[in-house]
Amino acid sequence: MQGVVKTYDPQTGVGVIICDDDRSAVLLRPGSLQGSIFRFLRQGQRIVFETEREGEHSFAHTVRMGQDGY
Repeated sequence: MQGVVKTYDPQTGVGVIICDDDRSAVLLRPGSLQGSIFRFLRQGQRIVFETEREGEHSFAHTVRMGQDGY
C-alpha cells in the first residue's frame, strides 16, 4: 500500500498514515519502523508499507520509501 504520513511522534513511535486507495487511516505503533531504513517520519512524507489487522485497527509495518518501494 501507499500513503502519506499524517502525524508521527518520534519519541513514542506512534503515528497515523492516510492510505492513497481509500483515504482510510492506518496506525503506526512503537516498533513499526523496525527493520526499515527510517528512524523517524515527517508529516506529508510519502511511504509504501504493508498492513496487518488487529481487532478494529490496521497497523503499518515494513515501511519503505516513496512510490518505488525502495
